Amino acid sequence: MNLLMGLDLGTTALKAALFDLKGQLLAVSTQEYSLITPKVNFVEEREDVYWTAFADAVTDLLTQYPDARQSEIAMAISAQGETIFAMGEDGRALRNAIVWMDNRAQDEAEELREKFGNDACYKVTGQVSFEPCWPASKILWLRHHEPEVFQKTKKFLLIEDYFIYRLTGRYATEGSLVCSSTYWDIINRRYWKEMLDYIGIREDQLAPALESGEVVGQILPSVADELGLPHQLTVATGALDQAAGAIGAGVAKEGMFSENIGAALAICAPVSHPVYDPNGKMPLFVFPLKGMYMIHTFTNGGMTLRWFRDRFCDTELAAERAGLGDAYDSISREVGKVPAGSDGLIMLPHLAGSMPPDQNAKAKGVWFGFTLQHTRKHFMRAIMESLGYILRRNVDSLRAMGIDVHEIRSLGGGSKSRIWNQIKADINGITLETVKSKEAASLGAAILAGKATGVFSDIGEAVHEMVSVKETIEPNPENRSVYDAGYEMYQELFHDLTGCFAKTK
Repeated sequence: MNLLMGLDLGTTALKAALFDLKGQLLAVSTQEYSLITPKVNFVEEREDVYWTAFADAVTDLLTQYPDARQSEIAMAISAQGETIFAMGEDGRALRNAIVWMDNRAQDEAEELREKFGNDACYKVTGQVSFEPCWPASKILWLRHHEPEVFQKTKKFLLIEDYFIYRLTGRYATEGSLVCSSTYWDIINRRYWKEMLDYIGIREDQLAPALESGEVVGQILPSVADELGLPHQLTVATGALDQAAGAIGAGVAKEGMFSENIGAALAICAPVSHPVYDPNGKMPLFVFPLKGMYMIHTFTNGGMTLRWFRDRFCDTELAAERAGLGDAYDSISREVGKVPAGSDGLIMLPHLAGSMPPDQNAKAKGVWFGFTLQHTRKHFMRAIMESLGYILRRNVDSLRAMGIDVHEIRSLGGGSKSRIWNQIKADINGITLETVKSKEAASLGAAILAGKATGVFSDIGEAVHEMVSVKETIEPNPENRSVYDAGYEMYQELFHDLTGCFAKTK
């Protein structure tokens, strides 16, 4: 095996990347697509859109790195969770895929809550409650609303399962992805029979669950010819996108913690055994290392800064269009001119509700404490600090569960800002490191492919060989007292405004 490929199946874009065995990025291709939203709460995509994006990405990779055509390649997938396909006898989807963010199955989620209870949901599946986005709810919706599709479905596949099947002709899934289906037992690592019986499907309608980083098979010759890939390409199981990103950032043992600020802010904290939050707020997932688990949460993240950029940063956007630099870089420079704590300005960045550990669908964005002295750049810094406070809420929640965090690895768009990284380190009082690879999720998938095929003896060795730290940022103790006070105020505001949130739509 001399090349490793990581395929990152995102919500609105697919990214494929080729790496050598030292983690050097040889080629990368991003293919964007638009989602189908036929009704309120409905979010779908056609299977051919995903496959065409993959084919185009492969063509681009082979153009950039022609030697791959004659190489021995192993590949694995970093996948969005909860997107599900109803597959017919002919191996093609019977309808559009129902995307993870689709919320049509609200009545079905309530039905499952009434039948099983959220406590059982948490203990069995690791998810803190039954929600319309989970595949169990979506399958029950199909049974209720599209009975012909439901009856004709041979296999219900998650998006990673779908690509594995198209590539190899074999069915396989893995724990980090399937545990948010709410029909998989996270402790016993098997399908939850009582749930399958209730929603009306059989276990043989689902893909067998393997470990992450396990060989599934060789690419089908016909598919290799279709895509121009070598016949000696091995496909392995990958991981949930955020888990793959954590591995691609070098998070491979307990005590480490990844934070990824893209449109959302996602955290992953691996643990050596299942740990449940006594408050029932922190979801538990399977981690891609055998026998390990992870606490994984997400909430609004970079979308808050993007909202501010798009509405209040015309100068920076105009400069970007004129080729004078990235607008976010300009914002970061402005933020650097404001002292820690933003001179008392605090923000709650919940522009679309808040998620664990402070889950409140009605939470809103709030600015508090601004005076005549505050300027636009204070508001910019307050946004960055607000995301740092959310990180600290997660770290504190982990510590309350007995999970110590002593190192943060930062990835995603938010990790590009040196000042933002310093803010996060200062607020949390923890060393923060960034990594050299800009494609952490794809790299994580490639690492799993390398482990599966024996290129590396285990994930630890693979991370040592393929992940490089770019910068280490130590917290500035001079800012500790300012941020302790700001964090306390952040929490008080969220708590005290709960009643006001409840009165809003």
